[in-house]
Amino acid sequence: MATETSPVRLGLIVGNRGFFPDHLAASGREDMLRVLKAAGVQVVALTPEESKFGAIETFEEAKRCADLFRKNRDTIDGVIVSLPNFGDERAIADTLRLSTLQAPVLVQATPDDPKRMTIRDRRDSFCGKMSACNNLMQYGIPYSLTSLHTEAPDSDEFRKDLQWFMGVCRVVRGLRPMRVGSIGARPAAFNTVRYSEKLLEASGISVVTIDLSEILGRIQRMADSDEAAQKKLADIQAYVTTSDVPAESLLKMAKLGAVIDGWMREQEVAISAVQCWTALEEYFGVVPCTVMSMMSNNLMSSACEVDIVGVVSMHALRLASGTPSALLDWNNNYGDDPNKAVCFHCSNLPKHFFTDVKMEYQEIIAGTVGKLNTFGTLYGRVKAGPMSYARFSTRDREGGIRGYVGDGEFTNDPLQTFGGAGVVKIPNLQGLLHFICEQGFEHHTAANLSHTAGIVYEAAERYLGWDVYWHKG
Repeated sequence: MATETSPVRLGLIVGNRGFFPDHLAASGREDMLRVLKAAGVQVVALTPEESKFGAIETFEEAKRCADLFRKNRDTIDGVIVSLPNFGDERAIADTLRLSTLQAPVLVQATPDDPKRMTIRDRRDSFCGKMSACNNLMQYGIPYSLTSLHTEAPDSDEFRKDLQWFMGVCRVVRGLRPMRVGSIGARPAAFNTVRYSEKLLEASGISVVTIDLSEILGRIQRMADSDEAAQKKLADIQAYVTTSDVPAESLLKMAKLGAVIDGWMREQEVAISAVQCWTALEEYFGVVPCTVMSMMSNNLMSSACEVDIVGVVSMHALRLASGTPSALLDWNNNYGDDPNKAVCFHCSNLPKHFFTDVKMEYQEIIAGTVGKLNTFGTLYGRVKAGPMSYARFSTRDREGGIRGYVGDGEFTNDPLQTFGGAGVVKIPNLQGLLHFICEQGFEHHTAANLSHTAGIVYEAAERYLGWDVYWHKG
């Protein structure tokens, strides 16, 4: 079965139609296979021995290809429908229906050459793509389109679209199915992060819970010399400067991290959301920020305040980009610039986000529980560069999942504050903020140092069936 880190594996359907030059199906298949191989894609496709040119035209060929896809359904992440000539639209739709795959589909059509428009070489894929899409729509099969109506497999445009589509496949593969760890109860003061487990379950996302008392109980039984604890301690010290942090606090962090790691392995949990405010500080004596930062930095997204849908949002961006995500507050205005804001957390941001970082005590909580009980937070400035944001939310009254995505940038604008923070610039930010408040979204947003909003939108809206707004300014 495919995992998050497995190479993308795509099924290939090459359309053919006898009224049109079928030698184009043969050459078109070879062109597409060559491009996919160069991109590192594993391909599942009929061979020329199994159908005419390895393409699909008749119902028998459709059944043969569908059977091949069914046998590989656990490892196929998506399907490319390639039209080197007009193609038989019914055979394409029948193949996908009979395969019972629930994977993303990209429809590609090869352009004609104006100098080769005789009956021997005219493709008519321009027209055939419309017929193929029409039938997929009739069959209720969702599909994606290339950025241009026709694109040659070896064109730069298709190579870019292929990378985009592979990102869509990674997001769908990574979110459906998935197990999310809920570590502790939602803090009473954070009604904003309430959610529906059942609506997530309907999308293939299972929530696995563990009470904070069980985590603390396992820590209490763990010896200071425990191998897992000592390894985690060494990992923490290698991850961030800890010279100003008490040794006792570091060991507590190490035990907390070791216990969470062990539980996640036992339960096959991919990502997590952790109770923090303020039970861990009052009754254990550290903040979990560094432990969570390390998980996110290792591509195992982790959110605070038991924001389960927040960590799903983080993970969607992580899957799209292949880089760590963070959970941030839409926290402050930035002077009088309507398109800039301060995004902040106190903080568990992955080290990947920072220009520089140091471990500190948590100044906000320290005022009530004492400085010595709040070591483990990470302070630093978010580096300038591209930024994508995403937020999903379960809507119980509507019986579905909604969300928003968009692209912006982190800037180098001066900022003097504590925690993990950065200045963001987003086109028509006021319109986005109005939408967030009008629609009642949470104050948390997931962020990633990339421009991958379009990938997450396509995966969530088209293939997961979520209602997603793409803010384009």
